[in-house]
Amino acid sequence: MMQPSMQPSASSGVPKRRGYAWLLVGLLWWVCFLNYADRQAIFSVFPVLREEFRLSDMQLGMVAGSFMWMYAAFGPVAGWVADKVSRSRLIVAALCFWSLCTGATAYAHGYPSLLLVRMLGGLGEAFYFPAAMSLLAAYHGQATRSRAMAVHQSSVYVGTIAGGTLSAYLAERFGWQLGFTVLGAVGTLLAAVLLLLMHDPSEDTGDPHPAGPAAPATEAETVASHAEPRPRGELRRGLLALARNRGVLAMVAVFMGANFVAVVFLVWMPTFLQRKFNMHLGDAGFNSTAYVQTASVVGVIVGGFLADMLRRRTAGGRQLVQAAGLLGGVPFLFFIGHALSVAALLLSMTGFGLFKGLYDANIWASLYDFVPAEQRGLATGAMNSLGWLGGGFAPIAFAWASGRYGLSACVSMTAGIYLVLAGCLIWLVLERGRAGWGSLPAPIA
Repeated sequence: MMQPSMQPSASSGVPKRRGYAWLLVGLLWWVCFLNYADRQAIFSVFPVLREEFRLSDMQLGMVAGSFMWMYAAFGPVAGWVADKVSRSRLIVAALCFWSLCTGATAYAHGYPSLLLVRMLGGLGEAFYFPAAMSLLAAYHGQATRSRAMAVHQSSVYVGTIAGGTLSAYLAERFGWQLGFTVLGAVGTLLAAVLLLLMHDPSEDTGDPHPAGPAAPATEAETVASHAEPRPRGELRRGLLALARNRGVLAMVAVFMGANFVAVVFLVWMPTFLQRKFNMHLGDAGFNSTAYVQTASVVGVIVGGFLADMLRRRTAGGRQLVQAAGLLGGVPFLFFIGHALSVAALLLSMTGFGLFKGLYDANIWASLYDFVPAEQRGLATGAMNSLGWLGGGFAPIAFAWASGRYGLSACVSMTAGIYLVLAGCLIWLVLERGRAGWGSLPAPIA
């Protein structure tokens, strides 16, 4: 019989911790909002930068790519650091650093300085997701993890729309520099606020596991909860452990493919809308993002709630929701490329965005089904890095293919990528059910 002393008391801090867990989601929502608003803002002023600094399309492409490649290069390092230091302090430091870089963009005077501030911005932003996702997972167990991360993920879409819109609006009226100054100042102020409000679980009192309905534990969580504390290990050893984990490899491969499709839409949809439907630049820029991103907000919330519900019933619940999102997106991706009217196009883009949200809601929560708590930061950094490396090839590959087959055909062909990725996730769920968690190698001690 359990001793009375082992029962959580009224003063154990569990209610306080549960409330803070959702407050943390709200705080990180705004950080992630700025993370995407800051990176998206520069694309809206590319025409102005091209004229003022006399840049070629290739140079503008390098300005855009410099962020992505730096972001990808430092992903694993960022994740490794997140597993070794205070995650809340790392988030504050990263936010402050990239906000200063965003503000410094307003003082760029040519191609070299634009490259420099974009590269430094990518370096700073690389440290956010590994620390943030690991911190959210520490406060939200299996019962609420997908919902928490889904709410957080919604800021990605809102920030993408807001960053580009704010930057363009201010550039038209006050000059292109003001948008970066405003975003940089807001980020710096937010960092000061978070320094006072945000902390790690080790600074809490009470139950280390947030209260909630019981859910089947993964092998990784069972190992982490019963094993003696282990040294954090070196970066190489941690990466080797992840490379031996079949579940992690499957999640990374699917993420790379999904990110490839996402980058194609971010980069090429404005051009596609201009060429096929003769839209003006402003209309093409708005329509290429607003419908997909707004629908994704709805999809990501639904996906989070649905995944938490299914995860209570089966270990592969989150992966099943992701597979449903990818499968549901297949027909809409196909019809986007073949739409004959603007109305049909926007309807298809809305459907695609809705199902994309189902997948996006569980990107990190699904990954954490396969890794122990002490490796969540490294796993996030490694997957984020590889996903953006894969996405970095998307504009080049799409440009080459569209020259041979046309933009419409290539847009529709992305449906095939989604179909293959859905098959990979379904295979993973079936394999887990057949072989059990014991077949997935535990991380190296």
